[in-house]
Amino acid sequence: MRFEWNEGKNKRNILKHGIDFAGAALVFLDCDRIEVVDNRKDYGETRYRTIGVVNEIILCIVYTIRESTYRIISARRANKNERETYLYNR
Repeated sequence: MRFEWNEGKNKRNILKHGIDFAGAALVFLDCDRIEVVDNRKDYGETRYRTIGVVNEIILCIVYTIRESTYRIISARRANKNERETYLYNR
């Protein structure tokens, strides 16, 4: 898998959520991760949400795929509902 992101967005994400996109990309190594299409609104492109564990922390990553490259848009600790969904489906 190849990953990319906007470095300015990554820095803002670190300040807001304390999570670096490079570390968050490790969520894709979690065999129990949950991946869904993010259809909460029309983003003009298909976006996905993945919930999985990195360093014993359940994260939620939003990304899109452009020409076989995963472009990370945001990464944060999973909220209560996301954690419960992840743990229930493990």
